Amino acid sequence: MAAKTSPAQTKKAASKTTKKKKVPTKTTKTTTKKKAASTSQQAPTKAGPIPFVRPADGAFWLMKSEPDVYGIETLERDGVTGWEGVRNYMARNFMRDHMRIGDLVLFYHSNADPSGIAGLARVHSAPLPDPSQFDVDGHYYDADSAPDAPRWMMVQVAFVERFSSLLSLDQLRADPALTGMPLLQRGQRLSVQPVSRAHMGHVLRTAKARTPLPR
Repeated sequence: MAAKTSPAQTKKAASKTTKKKKVPTKTTKTTTKKKAASTSQQAPTKAGPIPFVRPADGAFWLMKSEPDVYGIETLERDGVTGWEGVRNYMARNFMRDHMRIGDLVLFYHSNADPSGIAGLARVHSAPLPDPSQFDVDGHYYDADSAPDAPRWMMVQVAFVERFSSLLSLDQLRADPALTGMPLLQRGQRLSVQPVSRAHMGHVLRTAKARTPLPR
């Protein structure tokens, strides 16, 4: 377990390992699913870089964590946690450059059976240096990152709600209203991804979420 970040427990949310220590990926691998026979299921598009300009009316996000490492139930118990261990530059940049306090986050359980969206969180802090990069005994130590110029950043996220039932990856893929969602692109493994307002609103309606889409 990496060093804790006040006021809550930390977690491992890496999208790739550091150069110095090779460890199993924590949050970016998703279980391969057999293609459904139904003709209504959308074919996943090929993953690529995600161009992003923060919309004037607000941004929304999806963040992945393996439930046996840190699931929505644990966040519900803790209230707030630091999103540690991200080691992908694009995912880091989303947190560092584009997230704002109050942004809604879809909490996605990855490497699960089934994987899917389990609930909602909210960005709770401005970007902070990820303390796990300086933990010499931890999985996410980066010897090339200096305390006065940290390479890896994180945000704190706060619990909002747990959905009454998981929205599985297969269910999401079969929904034509979610066409183009980065999560559903073939090979897209980023642990932090933007979500469009239209897709966020549709997910909230499908999940019968208690939390409304901000205007």
